[in-house]
Parts: sequence; structure tokens; C-alpha cells
Amino acid sequence: MKRILLLSALAALFVLPGAAQEKTSPSFDEVLTGRRSVRSYDATKKISEQEVRTLLTAVQDAPSWANQQPTKYYVAISPEKLAAVQDLVGGNKDRIKDAPVLIVSTYERGKSGFFRGNPANEVGDGWGAYDNGLSNCYLVLQARAMGFDTLIMGMREADKLRTLFSIPDNEAVMAVIALGYRAAEPRRPAHKNLDDVVKFY
Repeated sequence: MKRILLLSALAALFVLPGAAQEKTSPSFDEVLTGRRSVRSYDATKKISEQEVRTLLTAVQDAPSWANQQPTKYYVAISPEKLAAVQDLVGGNKDRIKDAPVLIVSTYERGKSGFFRGNPANEVGDGWGAYDNGLSNCYLVLQARAMGFDTLIMGMREADKLRTLFSIPDNEAVMAVIALGYRAAEPRRPAHKNLDDVVKFY
């Protein structure tokens, strides 16, 4: 027993003060409660293409109608493309000027919500937008799990984005998503009471 204690004490001497601790992943509850729509980004922190690939690989697990996977992503990461996209998001331009990545989210029309080429119900192509939203939900949650922050922007010039990224005509341009690191801690907005949005029968 004394020998074990001695070995443990010696091992502790070789651990340098301030040595990096193994990074632990946040819990799912921490991801949910920590995610915010961030409107100010830290210009000193960058995100690599490989990190974006890791993020979007996880997003591929999002559910979709009959596994059609209609969502597509166009990633602006070069300075030229970033500057171009920043000019196409309306009043959000100044809010996302320091985000190191901007992602255009689209979905292929005529896939989700269709059976043998015909709408399966009255929602029709709305199911493509629904599936796109599910994919984007996976994106923002996985981003937070990786320590990143996001802002989904519906204010965007779709036709100019289509030209900038050569997006096919059969894809609907939905949103631009900023990806980066928060520059300050955003406030948590108030939410409706549960009974205002949920009914039990």
C-alpha cells in the first residue's frame, strides 16, 4: 500500500502546473441552454475547413422525408466569398462582419413531400423547407457542442447568392448561417409559458 501511495505521489510530481486538461463535451442540456443567436463575433478566432467538415458530417444525421436529404450547404470561408456574402444579408451585415464562416442553406425542390413525383399531401414542397429546418437545427446544436456560435439569417438576397455559388434553379435558397465564436455573452431571451404553446388531451 505504501508503495502504491509513493508511486502516486511521484507521478503527481511529473504533472506540470497548468497542464492542459482533457476537453470534455458539454451535456445535451448544456448545448440546448447555451445556444444563442449570436450577433457579435470574436475576430481573433478562426474556424478551419476541417472543423466545418466535421460539423457538416454530423448534420448529415438529421432526419428527412424518406431519407431524401434535400438540404445542401454552400460554405464561404475564403476572404473574397465572405466579403461577398456579407453584402447580401441586409441589416445583419455589421452583426456578422467578424464571423469566420458563412453558410448558405438550400433544399432541393420536389423531393421531400413527394411520392412518385406527386405531392403526398397538401403541404407539398413545404416538407423540403421543414427538412431544411431540421438540418439547420442539427447544425446550430452541433456547432454549440463544438464550442461555436451561430446566427440563422432569413434576410438575404437569394438571386445574388444563387449566382455567387452557382446554386441550381431546382434548389430553394433558405438562409445564411453565420458560424464563429461569440465576442460577448448574449442574454437569454424570455420564452412563452409552456401552456401557451402545448395542449394536452
